[in-house]
Amino acid sequence: MMDLAGHIAEPKIFVCADGGRLRYSTAGTGEPVVLIHGLGLDAAMWHPQWPVLQRAFRAIRYDVRGFGGSTLPRGPYSHSADLLELLDFLDARPAHVVGLSMGGQLALRFALEHPAAVRSLTLIDAALPGYRWSDAWRRRMSEIQNAAKNGEVQEAKRLWLTHALFAPLQRDPQLAAALAAMVERYSAWHWHNADPVLRPAAATALAAVSPRTLVIVGELDLPDFKSIARQLAAEIPRATLHTVAGAGHMANMEAPAIVNALLLEHLRSCAGSG
Repeated sequence: MMDLAGHIAEPKIFVCADGGRLRYSTAGTGEPVVLIHGLGLDAAMWHPQWPVLQRAFRAIRYDVRGFGGSTLPRGPYSHSADLLELLDFLDARPAHVVGLSMGGQLALRFALEHPAAVRSLTLIDAALPGYRWSDAWRRRMSEIQNAAKNGEVQEAKRLWLTHALFAPLQRDPQLAAALAAMVERYSAWHWHNADPVLRPAAATALAAVSPRTLVIVGELDLPDFKSIARQLAAEIPRATLHTVAGAGHMANMEAPAIVNALLLEHLRSCAGSG
C-alpha cells in the first residue's frame, strides 16, 4: 500500500478460520483503533489518518473480504466474524471501531453483534442496513449491479467513479487519482453476488448500540447519507453528530485535518472505557 506522500506501508496477511485471507496493516502502540473502508475501495483510503492515529494509538486497517488485497468469498461468510477473528489474532479487543460509508455499516453491524469487542464507534458518511434509499440512489446502483452481472466490470467501475457521491472529491486531481486506483483494484464481486446482511436491520436496532458513537457527515454528501447521519445521531443512545463544512462523501480524504481532530478528540475521550 502506498500513501499519498509515496511512503510504503508493509501489509500482512491474516488467514480466517474458513481459509479466507485478509490483508491488513498495523502500526503504533496503545489502545487499538480499527479502520473499515467504503464500497469499491480498500484500506488505502485511510492514508490521511494513518500517521496521525499511530502516534497515539495502535492503528489497524484492513481490506474487507473481496476488496483490495483480500481474497474473494468462496462460500458463506460474515464480515463481523472476519473482523472479530482479526482482532482476536492481534489481541486487539476491545477496539475503537471506525468506518466510512459501507465501512460505517459494517462497524455498526459489528457493534450490535459483538458489543464487548467495541470500545467506541465512529461512523463517517455511513450507510445503514434497512434504510429506505431514494429512487435516484436505487436507479444508479441498479445500473452498476446490472453492468457487473453482465460481465461489464469496467463499465460498472466507470459508473461508480462518476457517481454524484464522489463529485466533491473529484475536484482534487490527486484525490481523484487515488480513488480511481482503489476502484481499479476492486473485484466488483459484491455488485453481482449476495453479501451477508444483519437481521434485524440495523435501522430498527439503533437503540441497542451501546458504545459512545461519533457520527460525522460531509456537508456536501448526498441527501441520503445526511438523512442517515441524522437518524444515527438521533437514535443511538450516546451519539454526537458533526457536519464537516465543504466536504462530501469521502470526508476523511477531503477534509483530513477536521476529521482527524474530531476523531482524536472522540478516541481520547473514550480511552479506557468499555
